[in-house]
Amino acid sequence: MSDSDLLGILESFSRARVLVFGDVMLDRFIYGSVERMSPEAPVPVMSVERTSDLPGGAANVARNVAGLGGHAVLIGVVGVDEAADKLRERLAEVPSLEAQLVVDTGRPTTLKSRYIGERQQILRTDSESRESLSGAVTAAVLAQFRAALAETDIVVLSDYAKGVLCDGVVAEAIAAARAAGKQILVDPKSRSFLKYKGTTVLTPNRHELQGACGHECSTDEQVVAGALEILSQGICSTLVVTRGKDGMSIVRADGTATHMKTQASEVYEVTGAGDTAVAALAVGLAGGADIGEAVHLANTAAGIVVGKFGIATVTAGEIVAQLDDAHASRMRFALNAVQGMVHRWRQLGLRVAFTNGCFDLLHPGHISLLNQAKQTADRLVVGLNSDLSVRRLKGPGRPVQSAMARAMVLTSLKAVDAVVIFEEDTPRQLIAALQPDVLVKGADYTVESVVGADLVLARGGKVVLADLVPSQSTTNTIQRIAGVGKA
Repeated sequence: MSDSDLLGILESFSRARVLVFGDVMLDRFIYGSVERMSPEAPVPVMSVERTSDLPGGAANVARNVAGLGGHAVLIGVVGVDEAADKLRERLAEVPSLEAQLVVDTGRPTTLKSRYIGERQQILRTDSESRESLSGAVTAAVLAQFRAALAETDIVVLSDYAKGVLCDGVVAEAIAAARAAGKQILVDPKSRSFLKYKGTTVLTPNRHELQGACGHECSTDEQVVAGALEILSQGICSTLVVTRGKDGMSIVRADGTATHMKTQASEVYEVTGAGDTAVAALAVGLAGGADIGEAVHLANTAAGIVVGKFGIATVTAGEIVAQLDDAHASRMRFALNAVQGMVHRWRQLGLRVAFTNGCFDLLHPGHISLLNQAKQTADRLVVGLNSDLSVRRLKGPGRPVQSAMARAMVLTSLKAVDAVVIFEEDTPRQLIAALQPDVLVKGADYTVESVVGADLVLARGGKVVLADLVPSQSTTNTIQRIAGVGKA
C-alpha cells in the first residue's frame, strides 16, 4: 500500500462510526504482593494493594474503537449491581463512546476478577449468567440496535457466549444490518459458526477455528483448509484468523489467502488483544480500507497492545510509529500524522510548542534550544527542513545527513515528541496547520522577525526566544572538520 493510502486510512479513523453489539462485562484487576503460602492450603496468600476496573468484552471493543479515534456506539446488557455501576463509570470516561446499556434485572453483570501478584495472574473468578435473554430484554436491545444502524458505518458483533448474542438475536441483528447495507464483523465464540451466516467478515482465533472445523489449524495450510470449510457453508465472505505469535491470516471465499506475521516485539499481556484487532479492523474498513490494508493495521495494533501490561488500548499515532517499513518511516514525519497527534494532545488539555530548523549535525546549541522549547509546554513538535529545502538555504554541499536520518536522531531525544519534515523554505504553512500554543526560536531573532509569530500571537499564544550557546553552529563544525581533513 502507498504512503497516501495508509495516511488516508489513518486520517479517516476520526470519521468512522462503529456500532458494537454484544456481551459487555467489567474486567477487574486486583493487584498485590505474594510473600508466603497459606498454612491452610497449598495456595499463595496475596496482600491486596489496589484494584482497577476496565470495560471488557464488547465494551473493550468499543473502548478500542474510541482509542483509535473513531466514534463507538455500544449496545449490551447489564444487571442491577455494583459491577454495572462501575462499568457505566468507566465507559463515561471514554470520549467518543456512546453506551446504550439495557438493564436485565434477572441476571448479573458479567464480572471477571483477575488477581495479579508481581505481574503474574494467580487466579481469575467469573460472576456471570450464560442464559439467553428474556423476550422483553431481547426486544429492547434489538430495537436499540436497529435505531443505531442508520448513523453507523459498520457493525461489530462481539460474542463472548454470555447469552446476549443467542441464535435468534444474532440472526435478527445480521438481517437488519444487511438490510441497512452495513458490513458486519463477528468475533465468534460459538463452537458452530452457522448462527453467524450472512456476516461479511468472521474473526475467529486459531482455537475457535479448530473447534468449528474439527481439525488442527496450526500451519498456514491447515488454517486455510479450516477456513475454506467455513466459507463453503456460505457463512461469510472472508475469514480473518488471529493466530497469536504466528500473526493473522486472511482467507477469502475465492480461495486466496494472505498470511501476516505478528508485529509484536515483546509480549506482556494477551488479554484483550483480540478486541483491539477487531476494533482496528472495523475502523479500517469503515475508513475505506480493503481487507488486506485493514488486517495489516489490525495486526500492527494487536502487536502494540500485547506489549502493554493490563487491558490497554492503541491509538492511530502508535500504529504509525510502529510500522517499520520505508513507507511508514516517511509517514511518521508527515504533517497529516503529526496533526492527528496534536489533535489528541489538545483533547487531553496539553499545550504544544513548536520550533524548527535544519538540525544537520546536532550540537550543544541545538540541544539547548530543544530543551528550552520543551520547558515551555507539555509537548514539542519540531519542524525539519527537507533535503531540498536545506540545499536551497545552505548550498549544494548540504545537508550532510538526509532528512530521514536527521528526523530519526531528533525523535530519539527526550525533549522531542514529534517531527514534521517540510519542503518550503520557511515553516509558516506548517505553523498555520499545527497552530502551536508556543513558538520558540533562538535569541538571535526578534519576536517581529520570527516566521509565524503573528499567527501564534493572533491565537493567544506566545513567542519565546531561547538563550543561545556561544560559538555553536553546524557551519562552523563542518568547516572545522574540513580543516582537519586538509591538514
